[in-house]
Amino acid sequence: MSVTSSDRTGLPSASHGIDLPAAGAIDVETLRGRRAVNRWERTSLGDVFERLTWSYPDQVALEGRPGGYGEERFAALTYRQADEAANRLANALAAAGLEPGDRVLLICENSVEAYVAKIGIAKAGMVAVPLNPSLAPDVLEHLIRLTEPRFTLVDAELWPRAEAAFAATGLTVGATITIGGGPLAGSPGFGELLDAQSAAEPDVEIHGDDICQLLFTSGTTAMPKGVMLSHSYAHLAGMNFALSLSRGLRHEADLRLVTFLPLIYHVGDVLFPLGAMLAGGTVVLGRRPVPGPVAEAIAETRATAIWAGSPQFVAALGAELENRPELDVSSLTTLVYGWGALAPGLLEKLDARAGRELVTLGIFGQTEAIACHRFWPTRWPEVHRRSAPAVNYVGVPSPLLASDVVDELGEPVRGEPGEAVYRSPIMTAGYYRNPEATAEAFRGGWFHSGDSATIDDDGLRIMVDRYKDIVKSGGENVSSMRVESVLHEHPDVLKAAVIGLAHERWGEAVTAVVVPSPGASPVEADVIAFCKERLAGFEVPKAIVIADALPETVGGKVLKYRLRATHADLYGA
Repeated sequence: MSVTSSDRTGLPSASHGIDLPAAGAIDVETLRGRRAVNRWERTSLGDVFERLTWSYPDQVALEGRPGGYGEERFAALTYRQADEAANRLANALAAAGLEPGDRVLLICENSVEAYVAKIGIAKAGMVAVPLNPSLAPDVLEHLIRLTEPRFTLVDAELWPRAEAAFAATGLTVGATITIGGGPLAGSPGFGELLDAQSAAEPDVEIHGDDICQLLFTSGTTAMPKGVMLSHSYAHLAGMNFALSLSRGLRHEADLRLVTFLPLIYHVGDVLFPLGAMLAGGTVVLGRRPVPGPVAEAIAETRATAIWAGSPQFVAALGAELENRPELDVSSLTTLVYGWGALAPGLLEKLDARAGRELVTLGIFGQTEAIACHRFWPTRWPEVHRRSAPAVNYVGVPSPLLASDVVDELGEPVRGEPGEAVYRSPIMTAGYYRNPEATAEAFRGGWFHSGDSATIDDDGLRIMVDRYKDIVKSGGENVSSMRVESVLHEHPDVLKAAVIGLAHERWGEAVTAVVVPSPGASPVEADVIAFCKERLAGFEVPKAIVIADALPETVGGKVLKYRLRATHADLYGA
């Protein structure tokens, strides 16, 4: 394939990335069982930058906030520059002897380089395997052995977390993203790796159903499972969210998305950065979610949308904005949150601070099926006012998602809890090298989420809890999420997790583990009294345990199995 060339307009030339097949090689007869593998018609995550060079070549695609890039040259990349960098990465992998389908391991937090690398891996027809660097060494070792990567990218500052697993498996560092240090273990820096390669588009056959990355589940009950995500999954997920992220803008390409939440090893990468790019917008990427830097990024970059995550982080961001009136955030039109309901009072403060009606969108999904349910407080204001934050309404499924709630026999149920099940083109292809778990998840022709939900009389979905997190106390089922939402309203509570612990009288006792707000010292009797005013008697925690922190996944989900193990003997004592 020829090297990329440009005409006098600065756009790629008409022959860019395309070699015409010999006469008769194009199949114009088959109507079923086709595979779109030709360059001009294929669906490949790796094509996202290149296709935008034809419309917005000099627009910034990725902008890193301080700490969100290593070398200065990667602080901001236009679509043209990002495409060339991704091409060089793809060619570097091929030069290292990798072939399409091979796995590339990433031990990385958010950075411009890491996101470019994921696109480059997709260009090469290979499979990205980004792992959460906070995983325990034995879990990292297990996942390395499972996926058998042939190349690795590591952030310099994360090397101490990964070194033991690399040593145990004989894995070496292929290249280093130089955030927090220089190149590791004799490997080249990311920029050095790219400089040695051509910027030509790699010539690789790719189909939309090919897997482009393996993302691992939280592993809250056992070893994480590898969720197989395809190029088509990524495109449909991104386009699905491009519609929502560009809401309120005169032109979709005016979209400027800010996010500091972990994305490299989280499914949010195909919703938010990819969604913004498929609208022709710009992504402003921060390293880690801290309210001050996030608020500053919104103001300084004139962001139009933000992926803000949990209601607790939204509240912290709201407090930051309230304390810093000098920050102009009037450009913001859309705020997306998840994992719980926003308190109506918080929503009113955000509306006032943004300077106009802000569209807030609550989403609910999971790595395996990320078409998502959607709840707009402004669309169902009465429901929101009477229920939030104690009840987590997640609205209705997106138009790309069929969603039902069923009982243990797979029969639909209404007005009472059941399991949420899904069908969608935005769906995992299965769990990597785990046919048993895959068959179990897709029994009856639907994907079984493991989430307990209800459907009200108006068809709105309510998230009740993860099945394993429902507390069975004194013959009653208690939603830990509902109790947590009340605890989060207490001024002395920063974070809360509710678990069930063995109890001689109750079977399981509702127990709350809370992290105090800065400078606060929660008193157990006061917190329990607060809950009694807002919850049914059987829902009120029997004990409040004070902790410095909660064990969490990358997505902010609490690892409740760890809490249950730590406090297993609380009532026995």
